[in-house]
Amino acid sequence: MTFDAQSDLAALVYGAGEDPDSLIAGFANDLYRTGHRPVGVVQRGRTCQSENPQFGVVMLPDGEVVGLASDDAARAVGCRLDPDRLADLAVRLAAAIEDGADLVIINRFGRSEADGKGLIDLVPLALDADIPVLIAVATMRAPQCGHLLRIDEMRR
Repeated sequence: MTFDAQSDLAALVYGAGEDPDSLIAGFANDLYRTGHRPVGVVQRGRTCQSENPQFGVVMLPDGEVVGLASDDAARAVGCRLDPDRLADLAVRLAAAIEDGADLVIINRFGRSEADGKGLIDLVPLALDADIPVLIAVATMRAPQCGHLLRIDEMRR
C-alpha cells in the first residue's frame, strides 16, 4: 500500500454490518511502518454488554487504548459516550496534530460529530495545517457529514 497525500479529505463510507476499523488500522500500520506519521483514532469495540467491555478508541500512532464509556452507563442497556472523555481526547489529538502528522484519522463520524461536537473540530485544524484527513462515515450519516465537512467553509 502506498501513501499519497494529494487529497485534503477522504471519507471511507461503510454500510450497515460493515466494519471499517480493521481496514483503517491496517492502513495506519502500513503508513507507520513506511516512515509516515498517522495521528488520530481507530474505534475499538462498541459494546458494554460483556464481561470485557470495549467501548473506546486506539490512539495513533502509539496504540494507547482510551475508554469512552461513561462510568455510570448501565452495562445491561449499552454504552453511553462520556462527553468529557471525548473532549479530553479531542484536546490530546489537537496537540498531536500541532506536533505534525502525515495524515489525521478520525474513526468514526458519529452522532457527536453530526451534532457539530466530538472530534469534528479536528478536521479544519488538520486541513489548516495542510494535513490530509481520513474519516470513516456510516452510509446513514453521509448526508450529515457532507453538510458539515465543507472544505471551503472550514478554511475561512
